[in-house]
Amino acid sequence: MTGGGVEAFRALHHGRAAGDPLILPGPWDVASARVFEDAGFAALATPSAGIAASLGYADGAVPPREMFAAVGRIAGGVSVPVSADVEDGYGLPARELVDRLFDAGVVGCNLEDSWGGKAERSGTLKEASAQADYLAEVRAVAGAELFINARVDTYVRGVADLEETVRRARLYVEAGADCVYVILAPADVLPALRDGIEGPLNAIAIPGGPSPKELGELGATRITFGPGLQRQAMAALKGIASDLG
Repeated sequence: MTGGGVEAFRALHHGRAAGDPLILPGPWDVASARVFEDAGFAALATPSAGIAASLGYADGAVPPREMFAAVGRIAGGVSVPVSADVEDGYGLPARELVDRLFDAGVVGCNLEDSWGGKAERSGTLKEASAQADYLAEVRAVAGAELFINARVDTYVRGVADLEETVRRARLYVEAGADCVYVILAPADVLPALRDGIEGPLNAIAIPGGPSPKELGELGATRITFGPGLQRQAMAALKGIASDLG
């Protein structure tokens, strides 16, 4: 991994006009990553749930070794920067986590602030100051060579509290996060998040929801898709399969 790749990826998040967010498709294997690269996307962001499905695991059940191997294959299979969703860091100390990310060749990572069940509302939020301390440790180890996207899980865990969400986000930015990702925050909350949080803001695009352009107009800096693209691809494949007979 080169610093230039990280710097180029970080630069993609800044100076963007409203309505022109950075769109980061989520590849689940090398083949899908190459499709997105060939389509002209400047960078990619792997979804842990999409990779889990491609490897035959339930979301959250992929052994860390297999997850890092999968994202390493993806990063090595394309020429654009790749960021990896590594869930809550798998309980790894900051040094080991950073070393594995660097070995995989990725330029960034998502780190979420909850643990436990993957179903919506079934997990538990971590104590915000402890999560901020962990993010600060990751930043200290990685220096500027890693883009940290701090995921705030308040809404996905059923804590629809704007004040608490902004408090957590600010702690994570102060700890060194490059970007904040309030997953599943309602679209109408994005303007308040934009006003309350310094730096880039990640939003998720979901089927039937606002378009990436609309999310950008509401305040999102970058758009990711979670496992949505992999699931749409599998739905299309089911349709193809049903026509084979």
